[in-house]
This record gives sequence, C-alpha cells and structure tokens, in this order.
Amino acid sequence: MPVQAKIGPSILNADLSDLAAQSQRLLDNGADYLHLDVMDGHFVPNLTFGHSVVKCLRNKIKDAFFETHMMVSKPQQWIEPMADAGVNLYTFHIEPVQDDIETICRKIQESGMKVGLAIKPGTGVEAMQKYLDLADVALVMTVEPGFGGQSFMADMMPKVEWLRKNYPNLDIEVDGGVGPKTIECCAKAGANMIVSGTAVIQAPDQKEVIALLKSTVQSYNK
Repeated sequence: MPVQAKIGPSILNADLSDLAAQSQRLLDNGADYLHLDVMDGHFVPNLTFGHSVVKCLRNKIKDAFFETHMMVSKPQQWIEPMADAGVNLYTFHIEPVQDDIETICRKIQESGMKVGLAIKPGTGVEAMQKYLDLADVALVMTVEPGFGGQSFMADMMPKVEWLRKNYPNLDIEVDGGVGPKTIECCAKAGANMIVSGTAVIQAPDQKEVIALLKSTVQSYNK
C-alpha cells in the first residue's frame, strides 16, 4: 500500500495571538495535521513556544493530529510535558543527542506518542539510518531550522530519494520553503508528509494551495 499524502501547515507564520482560530481555519481548509515548531533559543537561535501553548491549543482543538518539531538541545526534557499536552507525533533533531537517540525514541513510545527523527541540511541521512526501525517519520529539513521564509534547498532531495528507496513504507517529511513552486521536486523524490508554512498561511486561498500540494504528492506516490 502506498504511503498517504499528508499536508501539515507550519503555524509558525500564523498570527500567534490568534493561534486556535488560525489553526482551525487551516484544518477546515484541508490540512491533515498541524506542524508545531518548538524552538529553545539554543539549538536554534530563535524562540517560539512550549508545551503550555500546545496544551491550550489542544483544549480548543480536540481531534486534530499534532506534530511538535522539537528544535531543542534537550528533547528528552519535553517528552512528558508534550505527551500531557496532547501531542501525537514528537519529532526531534538527532544532532544534539547522538548518544541518546535510541533511549529518547523509547521514552517517546512509552509516553504514547509516535516518533519522528529530524536532520538538518548539513547532516547526512546515514546518521539516522540505524534508528529508523524505531521511527514513524523521518524529517528531512530543506532549510536551516530556526526561521520561517527561507529558500528551499533542492540539493536535499537525494536524502529523500534514499529514504524512499530503502524504506518504502516510511512516512518521509520535508520542511522548509515548500510550496506550489517546490512541491513537485519533493513529491518526485518520495516525500509524502509536506510541511508548508508561508506558502499556505499567507495564500489568498488556503484550500486551493493545500489541495494542489496534496494532489501533486498523490500523483507521484501511486
């Protein structure tokens, strides 16, 4: 069975003072899940929000699938709070925790969440290879993590191609600069979970953009 096309807008570019309404609007317009960027000001230079904001959002939006993208130096620190906040998929960067990846994966599973492994552009895909049997999702960053609105890096696609070839049933996610102009490149390489920030959030017609992203992925994932 081919993997499912899923579109998860990154709410980082939304009006964070109106997060619940903006998130609900994205879901009403066809988003399959919400991608919540958590940054600690340490692993990346930016600072966003933590588990208390996610919990407030979950109280307003009961049923949506939440992914937290943990751009943090100590992902093990936030597993329990994020599980308590109602997160479904806990995606963390392997770079700062090379020696603890397996332990962290198991803790995430024990807390009832799915496991996502993320790599920055400078990290080779082989760095996550031996942990992929513990993961539900592999996230290939297509910009440097930390800020929205960057340009898409097409030279990350060989990582996606390698993952799809070797793990045909794995959910492979791309994040960074993905929109109508770059979606074909991602879909062709084998990505099926698409994070799109600015291109969806600021679109005059969110529904149209989400539908375009999804149909492009579906056309390559048959």
